[in-house]
Amino acid sequence: MVVSLEEVSVSIRGVRVLDGIDLEVAEGAFVAVIGPNGAGKTTLARVILGLVRPDSGRVLLFGKPPNGPQNRKHLVGYLPQRQQFDPGFPVSAHDVVMMGRVGCIGLFRFPSRADKDAATETLRRIGFRDTLIGKPIGELSGGQQQLAFLGRALCSHTRLLILDEPTNGLDLVAQRTFYRVVRELQRNFGLTILVVSHDITSVAGCADEMICLKGSVHARGTAREVLASPGLAEAYGAQPLGFPARGD
Repeated sequence: MVVSLEEVSVSIRGVRVLDGIDLEVAEGAFVAVIGPNGAGKTTLARVILGLVRPDSGRVLLFGKPPNGPQNRKHLVGYLPQRQQFDPGFPVSAHDVVMMGRVGCIGLFRFPSRADKDAATETLRRIGFRDTLIGKPIGELSGGQQQLAFLGRALCSHTRLLILDEPTNGLDLVAQRTFYRVVRELQRNFGLTILVVSHDITSVAGCADEMICLKGSVHARGTAREVLASPGLAEAYGAQPLGFPARGD
């Protein structure tokens, strides 16, 4: 398993945020963790990354504890919730992706031609035309900016992508483009994808498995199974209807 959690519980400032979470993510899977705001989804992602220590339970990332001496965090690309930045800051999409190479290059070292080529190839892989690669990040659309940040998460030895509310603030066309790119990365390169989102419609059409979370797991299965489950209504307070399952 790429990710394995057993009976994981987390408290923050004395409040139980996650309670008895069991989760497995197989290699090459596309798993969406859905739930309302405040359900503990971001905390779950941070637990997997080793950024939050659980009160109890076991967390394994590629078979190793995320903060252990032989951890595999270098195999993980993480896209946190949409970031604010100065649109006038003079960096290009290529520069943003190059930041993802720091783990390969090392601090205080200059990137090689191979590093620069890897960043360019990553941007092409996610659909950037050559005319956009050197364009200032502030001149790109919101969807293009988010794809550049996705490229930063990809541009090393990434085997697992963890995406935290990746389409917040994007219009419908940009959301669909983003998830189409992510789905292609899974299919064409065998990446494992874990998305956390409160927006069911964004992920229901592309996830292999969905997990509905609100402190604890309320439902899990295919998108169709979760959308029809009583646990979804419990988590959201009402049954969201009419959302497409993958393949519809």
